[in-house]
Parts: sequence; structure tokens; C-alpha cells
Amino acid sequence: MAKSSELAVVLVSGGMDSLLTAAIANESHQNLAFLHLNYGQNTEVKELECFHKIADHYAVPAVRRKIIDVSFLKQIGGSSLTDDSISVKKYEGDSEIIPDSYVPFRNTHIVSMAVSWSEVIGAKKIYIGAVEEDSSGYPDCRPSYYQALNNLIKEGTKEGDISVLTPVIHLKKEEIVLKALELKAPLSSSWSCYDRNDVSCGICDSCALRLRGFQKAGHEDPLAYDKRPDYL
Repeated sequence: MAKSSELAVVLVSGGMDSLLTAAIANESHQNLAFLHLNYGQNTEVKELECFHKIADHYAVPAVRRKIIDVSFLKQIGGSSLTDDSISVKKYEGDSEIIPDSYVPFRNTHIVSMAVSWSEVIGAKKIYIGAVEEDSSGYPDCRPSYYQALNNLIKEGTKEGDISVLTPVIHLKKEEIVLKALELKAPLSSSWSCYDRNDVSCGICDSCALRLRGFQKAGHEDPLAYDKRPDYL
């Protein structure tokens, strides 16, 4: 299928889900613009490094790489990712409880910035790597949230024709690994750890879910880990 000439914005945190989202967007669009937000997260340095590696891989020019400082999220706090008084917890299994790694209303801030930039550069599609598997813990990863958000964008933009796409929202972590491998996405250039910039801790929620995804997919994660969860 021929790629669209329409410009698309991809939200790229540097994580595995956003990496696959970029790979999927690249399958459909000739021209991509990447957006990354620094919000005072523990692994801000590593995530930014991975953002540029992924952008290099998909040949996104510097003029279409937007990095925005939203450190007010650190000022607000309330998350172990941004608040120094809250330690990053060890993964303790699946739970319906919202974890303290949840950054309050973060995705709304992120998408709002993407919509504003899209209006300026003429993009009509915004890709975000939200995953429903995380929705028990993260309310802004639910499909219903993005339906509501798209309605808001339609009402609140000049032309009303910008939409947010969530191509990986129904995938399990092992399916994300397999799809990333199929599309030859550079998994070694992604970062999932919530806690460290040097080597993945291996025991936070994000590391554990990533490692379990690779295990179920039957592949070895290319990243190095300091520790491994007890069940692996």
C-alpha cells in the first residue's frame, strides 16, 4: 500500500510502545514529525537520548523534532516518576490499583501540546502509544479516554479535523515485541525503566512488564538489566 504524503505527528517518549507506534506510523506516512516532552521524570536524560536515536532511525529531520519542557509536572508532583519524595516501587504483580507511577493527567497535557503543534505545521493525525493493558493502572490509557479526547479536539480546534490514533492500544506486551521485530523497529534504542538512566533496574513495573513481554514472545530483550523479577 502506498504511503500517504500527509504529515503525521508521533508522540515518542523513547519507550517500547512509542517505538512501535512510530514504526506503524512510518508504514503509513512518508513524512513524520516527532514530539517529546521532558517533564522532570527520573529517566529524562535516557528517554531524550532514545528519542533522538529513534528519530535518526526513521530519518526525521531536526526541523520536525519538537522537544518541549513541561517540568511543571514535576512541580505538581504526586508521582514516583517526578516526585523525589516518592520512591519507585518494585513490581508486585498485576493489580487494579492505580500505581504511584501514574503522573496525574499527563497524557492530556501531552496530547494538547501535540494538537497545538499539529495545527501549526498542518498535521491531521497524531499517533500515541497508549496501551489498554495498562488501563487498570493508568486511566488515560483507556480507549474511552481517547474517544472523549478526540471529541474535545474536534470541538476545540480551528478546522476540527485533527484526530489522535492509538494503533497499539489493544496489544499485549508480547504482541508489541513481536510486531516491533516484524517491522524491524530498533528495540535496542528504546528505554522502559522508570528508575535509572544507566542500566535498566529490571524490577520496576515498566521493566517487569517489558521483560515478561519478551519472555512470552520467546525473544531476548537487547537491553541490559541490573536485576530480574523473581518470576523470570
